[in-house]
Amino acid sequence: MTLLGNIIWFIFGGLIEAIGWWIAGVLWSITIIGIPVGKQCFKMAKMQIAPFGKEIVEKNNSSIGLIANIIWIIVFGWELAVINLVSALIFGVTIIGIPFAKQSLKLAYLSLMPFGKDIRKAK
Repeated sequence: MTLLGNIIWFIFGGLIEAIGWWIAGVLWSITIIGIPVGKQCFKMAKMQIAPFGKEIVEKNNSSIGLIANIIWIIVFGWELAVINLVSALIFGVTIIGIPFAKQSLKLAYLSLMPFGKDIRKAK
């Protein structure tokens, strides 16, 4: 199911969204101040390519990560989370779309507060 889900996700929008995240990551990484944000954009791109079979893990939460997450939420994190939540609602209308809705919810969680989180292969 993981391979098939990732292939379908990749074909129907995952590639386009990942390219957008990669472009945003490159643009943010042009300046030294934007490198941490660019790193989070690359994390989102990695997750957009193939979200099935991956899980989000909490890393050490520092005060800098908390401040960065607050700034991220205010600037564009909440918009990204809302977009992914709407996508999850649309996917969840049909029984076939429920696994894709779960992945959209996972992406909403990551896009809301990406600092202090890591992506790893699910067990």
